[in-house]
Amino acid sequence: MKVLICGIASEHARLVALQLVERGHEVVGIDQRPWRDPPEGITVFQADVRKRPAEDVFRSQRPEAVIHMGTVSHFELSRDERYRINLGGTRAVIDNCAKYGVAHVIFVSRHTVYGAAADAPLFRTEQEPPLGGSTFPDLADLVAADLYAAQTIWRHPNISTAVLRMAYALGPKGRGTLANFLRGPRVPMVLGFDPLFQFMHDFDAASAITAAAEHTLSGVFNVAGPPPIPLSVLARHAGRTSVPMPESVLRRVLGKWGFPPLPVGAIPHLKYPVIVDDAAFRAATQFEHRYDDRAIIQEYREAHE
Repeated sequence: MKVLICGIASEHARLVALQLVERGHEVVGIDQRPWRDPPEGITVFQADVRKRPAEDVFRSQRPEAVIHMGTVSHFELSRDERYRINLGGTRAVIDNCAKYGVAHVIFVSRHTVYGAAADAPLFRTEQEPPLGGSTFPDLADLVAADLYAAQTIWRHPNISTAVLRMAYALGPKGRGTLANFLRGPRVPMVLGFDPLFQFMHDFDAASAITAAAEHTLSGVFNVAGPPPIPLSVLARHAGRTSVPMPESVLRRVLGKWGFPPLPVGAIPHLKYPVIVDDAAFRAATQFEHRYDDRAIIQEYREAHE
């Protein structure tokens, strides 16, 4: 199968590409960032997925499946720029898939689109609405991209479309939202709260995406790894010092004195858990994670002591 990966130059997308090649698939990639000297079986085109050169890749390569991993959550970018990349890029990818006869599309989303709220159920199923944009305005562009991709299921019924709402990825690569949150020596916590955090190893996350491609899934699926653990336990095993403080104080120290530079809208995620039920995905793909929470944290800690 020929698979096109949008956003292939990211660390997580490279893992997916390598796994697909190992399993006998041909991989083509699009990214504005370079991937110099990719291994045999992987061809990379440097282009913006919203522009004509990217459409030329669709037309010339004719992929059978497309995995869209080109969204961003970098809060140093302006909100307008994130909308252009996340929503505009997703729209361009879906339009090209429909135009050039792609049979299968996978949109890699995030479990945080469900939003962190006091009255939310502990385990979110795929029937729960993604309310992350209301509880965390900086997530609105990712929520919009998730919903737009999900609309493909009925707007283009000839395309098998899967939206994967992935738990945090963590591991030796040290890339991603949770890895950045744990990078400093101190982990902030809101006094009186110790939310459960759900995460999976980088390798397991890539394996789940590969499984979704090979099983030609259609629908919205939650994807997770081992059972969630409290934030304080996660910080301790990662060799960090958790620092509980009143919410009013926490807002002032973010990005200072060894604390991560979080947007203020992220604070509800330090109070209320966002935990997903991934039973549907496991039943559809027979996916099993290989790394438990201790192994994941240990590999992250050894690589980023």
